Amino acid sequence: MTRASLNKQPHEVASMFDDVAERYDLTNDVLSLGQDRVWRKEVAKAVDARPAQKILDLAAGTATSSLPFARTGAYVVPCDFSLGMLRVGKKNHPWLPLTAGDATKLPFKDDTFDAVTISFGLRNVQSTGTDTALRELYRVTKPGGRVVICEFSHPTWAPLRTVYTEYLMRALPPVARAVSSNPEAYVYLAESIREWPDQPALAERLIEAGWSKVAWRNLSGGIVALHRGFKPSQGQGQS
Repeated sequence: MTRASLNKQPHEVASMFDDVAERYDLTNDVLSLGQDRVWRKEVAKAVDARPAQKILDLAAGTATSSLPFARTGAYVVPCDFSLGMLRVGKKNHPWLPLTAGDATKLPFKDDTFDAVTISFGLRNVQSTGTDTALRELYRVTKPGGRVVICEFSHPTWAPLRTVYTEYLMRALPPVARAVSSNPEAYVYLAESIREWPDQPALAERLIEAGWSKVAWRNLSGGIVALHRGFKPSQGQGQS
């Protein structure tokens, strides 16, 4: 299996990411023109991990995204459903507690984490379980805890949106062929980004899953958006 369609099943997506695991971080760096490093820094600031806090980094891939949280002294659990990704991550970062898990059925108890975050992974359950994943993240978060979602989104400036769409569908596939171990996976990536809901629509889904104080901030002109929400403390209502 080299490419999953937009009505993909979880095992198809996992297989696809297994195929790209070895060169995943390099490919992302090239395809994003280095912007992925900026985005990771913004995620780390938004999560605001503190010493001794428990952080869930869902869809962590090779666990590169987990390193900023670990450096704060927080206990971070990188979790992904691609065993290929986790193998590469364990080889590169053997001290991290990498964990296999499905976003729609997380292997953690209720109210476990001070913060949960997922970067560029929620889109991969969009046809079968985005809302289920948002509820699962809510379930494993402690009351008063927070969620930070970093995901490709919709540029707010029309000319940029046009240029970006052209890049996704025309430039990205040949670049991926040059640097990726499975370029067809990046054709799927482009298609899944085009189908993803815009910023207000994702915010509404967070609210429906139970999160409160939901807000978002655009990065790179809206190519990427950071969404944030909180799990109400005991006795608090939503707002």
